[in-house]
Amino acid sequence: MAVASGVPSAVHAAGVEQLLASYRAIPADASVRLAKRTSNLFRSRVKNTAPGLDTSGLTGVIAVDADARIAEVAGMCTYEDLVAATLPYGLSPLVVPQLKTITLGGAVSGLGIESASFRNGMPHESVLELDILTGAGEVITASPRQHADLYRAFPNSYGTLGYAVRLTIALEAVDPFVALRHIRYHSLTDLSEAIDGIVESGSLDGIRVDYLDGVVFSADESYLSLGVGTRAAGPVSDYTGQAIYYRSIQHDQGVTEDRLTIHDYLWRWDTDWFWCSAAFGAQHPWLRRWWPRRYRRSSFYWKLLAYEHRLRIVDRLEKAHGRPPRERVVQDVEVPIERCAEFLDWFLTDVPIEPIWVCPVRQRDRWSLYPMRTDHTYVNLGFWSTVPGGAGEGVTNRRIEHKVRELDGMKSLYSDAYYGPDEFDRLYGAGDYRTVKQTYDPDARLLDLYAKAVQRR
Repeated sequence: MAVASGVPSAVHAAGVEQLLASYRAIPADASVRLAKRTSNLFRSRVKNTAPGLDTSGLTGVIAVDADARIAEVAGMCTYEDLVAATLPYGLSPLVVPQLKTITLGGAVSGLGIESASFRNGMPHESVLELDILTGAGEVITASPRQHADLYRAFPNSYGTLGYAVRLTIALEAVDPFVALRHIRYHSLTDLSEAIDGIVESGSLDGIRVDYLDGVVFSADESYLSLGVGTRAAGPVSDYTGQAIYYRSIQHDQGVTEDRLTIHDYLWRWDTDWFWCSAAFGAQHPWLRRWWPRRYRRSSFYWKLLAYEHRLRIVDRLEKAHGRPPRERVVQDVEVPIERCAEFLDWFLTDVPIEPIWVCPVRQRDRWSLYPMRTDHTYVNLGFWSTVPGGAGEGVTNRRIEHKVRELDGMKSLYSDAYYGPDEFDRLYGAGDYRTVKQTYDPDARLLDLYAKAVQRR
């Protein structure tokens, strides 16, 4: 049996005890939160002065069983560290979210998606079991067979039902290289029909498709990137230097081809935070030559963004020109495949943001707090920018929420949300949520999901 040990069990146990001690140190009248300084969420929230949960001892890979194709990890382990531990065995998590510092616990409690999601669903669907610190201060093992109600409700709970302490997840075999075909489409309808066909068949033109995502630049310029694993050696591209991955996709007609190592493919979007590094000048050819490679990564851009938020530089510039603050529109939505072209057409007409990331997903099972139809293709559409401020707070975000509801879609909760309480309850499984909340957090030590996601507490 090929089992690679990472964090010794005694070290992990000590990390759990440290976590429990920090829980006991939080005043009974204070909300229980993580003490971590960094996040991949885009929600502002009220500052909390109480001490938080100490997860500093829960950051590593515990073990990789290459024969069984499973990994055991601590809740705050990043996908960057997990991938580094599994790739030497020719294995990868079933879904690897795009940004290196996303944690396993964060992706499971807050959802995630990537180009294998049309085959493998979302990250929580590969979790075999997990240990959760509940609001009652207990560490409980949840799986499809034990505490199944908590297991089913944990995805999309964002720390309001507990925090992942340890996870056992399934892995899949991967080849050392990914061969890519970038296909251009001149209409949104053609793009959507192509997605539907590829997801249904798992192939295009008789060639297997292992990975599928795309980019929409405008109504008449969109692309699908089809990847297939290969062991064939050959030249590969490098998008951690001067070349920029999303720009490499663009061409006038037909199909272009590319090759990446599996490592570089999994992290192709992290180097430039998709395309958002342009806001910091990192895509300017002269500045890029001087920008250290170690700082071409999403975690560094996060620090720059936090610095801008503290100083409110953009808001001050807008005010100096007599304009209201710009509205942040940083969202991912899931729209049924049959409504995808309709949403994109509306968005490109009404919202001044492009490009848009496109990633199909099929959930293999039903999950309490994110009730998408099972075995039905949805398309995740990601757009991350700002727009001119309107007459009230969140004008554009509210319009997007309304359109997504109209098209029977769902919206992720990692960023700003403006739903009323009744509507939120209808969308995000309030009945199941309240039952599970009462069972595992009877004294409401953890925040309520609506309070956290919408009220920004």
